[in-house]
Formats: sequence, structure tokens, C-alpha cells
Amino acid sequence: MHCPYCRHTDTKVLDSRVSEDGTAIRRRRRCESCQKRFTTVELMQLTVLKRSGATEPFNREKAIAGVRKACKGRPVSEDDLACLGQTVEDALRNEGAAEIPAHEVGMAILGPLRALDPVAYLRFASVYKAFSSPDDFEDEIALLRMEEAASDTSVAGLEPSVELVETTAPPAVRTG
Repeated sequence: MHCPYCRHTDTKVLDSRVSEDGTAIRRRRRCESCQKRFTTVELMQLTVLKRSGATEPFNREKAIAGVRKACKGRPVSEDDLACLGQTVEDALRNEGAAEIPAHEVGMAILGPLRALDPVAYLRFASVYKAFSSPDDFEDEIALLRMEEAASDTSVAGLEPSVELVETTAPPAVRTG
């Protein structure tokens, strides 16, 4: 680590702390040459493994750009997209792997996007999951409807109703 004041390469770490969200380490350092103090922040570098085998650093804005196309004409704000991007990045970091397959990035986007806007979700999923027929759309819509019905039931505090049917068995015949 070079001192930002005198560019000397010998610095001493005085204190290290992990950030609240666990994604960075803050280090307080002192230059052994000029004795000045400074702070450094270390971030975990997420890399995306592309289908071609190449790797590139994870870029939140690039992930949001694909979602932005799916949200075109929908009531989704830039703040909503920024929050979605943060949620996706946090989910990927929480997996603990430094290298993430591109497919996993898309999977991490689907859940938060479904919660944000179901129509945008269908648009994104149709490309990401490579829908090939109207049946694929119908299947996905049916899944969305089932999830919506389940959440409506749990929001209302209702348990799904179960009807108990009482049956009567014929009396046992005694022999003997």
C-alpha cells in the first residue's frame, strides 16, 4: 500500500474493522516514512463468469440496464431500479463466492423483479428463460396467480379452508 502523502510503500495497519453490511473492510494505516495516517477501504471484487468462459467485474448498472428495458412503459422509478440493483448485488455477495456464473445473476434478478412489477417480470423472464411458445407465458402467469392467491390468503390472516367430511361406517358385525 502506497502512502497517499509521500508515496512510500511501507505502511502499518493500526486498526481494521468490517463494515456493518459485511461487504468491506476499513483499515486505519500509518506511513512508516512520514508518520501520517490514512484510511483504506477494501471491497470484495465480484466477478461474473460469462458463457464464453471470459470473466468481468460485476457491474450493477449493467444488470439494471437489462431490467430497465423490461420495465419500459411500466410504473417503475429509477429509485425502484436502484433498490433492485442493490438487492441483487447483496444477494450475490451473500452467497460468498467471488466468481458468479452469469446465469446466477439473472436468477438473482427474477425474484426482486417479480415483487416489483409482475408485467416487467414476465418480459424479463420471457427473454431470460427463453420462452418459445405462448404456453410458456401461460405457465408463468399461472404461477404468478397462484403466488398472488397464496399471499392474499396469508395477508388476510386466513388459513386456507379445509372441509372435513364426516363419514359413518357401518356397525361392526359381532360373531360369536
